[in-house]
Amino acid sequence: MSRPLRLEFPGAVYHLTSRGNARQKIFLDDTDRELFLSTLSHVISRYGWLCHAYCLMDNHYHLLVETPRPNLSLGMRQLNGVYTQAFNRRHRRVGHLFQGRYKAILVEKQSHLLELCRYVVLNPLRVKSKRRVQAWKWSSYRATAGLESVPEFLTVDWVLGQFGQRGAQARARYREFVREGLGDRPWERLRGQIYLGSEKFIERHTKGSEEIKEVARAQRRAVRLSLEEIFSRKGGDGATEMAYREYGYQMREVAQYLGVHYATVSRRLRELEAGKKRNV
Repeated sequence: MSRPLRLEFPGAVYHLTSRGNARQKIFLDDTDRELFLSTLSHVISRYGWLCHAYCLMDNHYHLLVETPRPNLSLGMRQLNGVYTQAFNRRHRRVGHLFQGRYKAILVEKQSHLLELCRYVVLNPLRVKSKRRVQAWKWSSYRATAGLESVPEFLTVDWVLGQFGQRGAQARARYREFVREGLGDRPWERLRGQIYLGSEKFIERHTKGSEEIKEVARAQRRAVRLSLEEIFSRKGGDGATEMAYREYGYQMREVAQYLGVHYATVSRRLRELEAGKKRNV
């Protein structure tokens, strides 16, 4: 299966996760968790990230970060690499700690970041069956809710700003917002495996990605026009070629829509390609 496309641009917002290799634990005790947060703090400072939320579980972690500069891969390479080295030294281990590459979901900030901030801190209730979200020490909830001091690497201004002026009222509204979110399932709105946002947002960030060969067609075109829309905008051979090459429709789908045999569509596409080569 093709690897998902990684989009990096100034101001991008990501939901990031990494899991332990073979589902092993990446945190064996609280010292490991403190070590990870120290490493995260260094990465955030060095690369200028904004961390809006985080949660450390036993065999994986969640981060919500905003990157003012397009440097996600550089920072993640350091975060996972440095922590792996420190973990292995401390526990006298060798080899991979994390399962492959990290997973990054590109998030539309205004429409989805707040709900993801809630989803991330509620993970202990889903996974560890905690009764109260504040009972889990290793997430951003307690600091954002005003139950403890805010660590230097965590940014709470934007989250609390969604509930009015910073202060006791904003924090109380945030706590109520989190309590109401246990049943929320944001991943049902995930598109193309890596996008969480409106159709306009996804179209803006998938433009031109058809040139990247290793990206699966479903990921390249998370949002696409229907065949009816394509043929109403651009008829004839141009629409057939657009549906197949730009929007990822299969030849059989196009043939079924046109009411012709699959071989007819295949032959016409070959003829169009041959004509282009002759004109080069």
